[in-house]
Amino acid sequence: MTVEPMFLDGKPFTAVTVKLPKTTLLIVSNDVGYIMCGALDVDLLNDKLADRKIISGRAVGVKTIEQLLSAPLEKVTDASAAYGWKPGITGREALLLLP
Repeated sequence: MTVEPMFLDGKPFTAVTVKLPKTTLLIVSNDVGYIMCGALDVDLLNDKLADRKIISGRAVGVKTIEQLLSAPLEKVTDASAAYGWKPGITGREALLLLP
């Protein structure tokens, strides 16, 4: 597992990579929200945890942090709309919309 600080246009984030059998878990986050690989269950966050208003998005088919940042988000939580997130926005674009 690696946890590394990273900056996007001067904004601080944390990049987490977890090597698992046959897959890799990828997350880039700050104190407000995060993007993640296909392991993220957006429907669970929208349905069962809606009261938490989690700001999150999922990109599928990515294998590195750089791919996660460059890939379009396939799905985002309902609460993410408050920050202008929508499916199709890249991970990098979404993160840069966060305060």
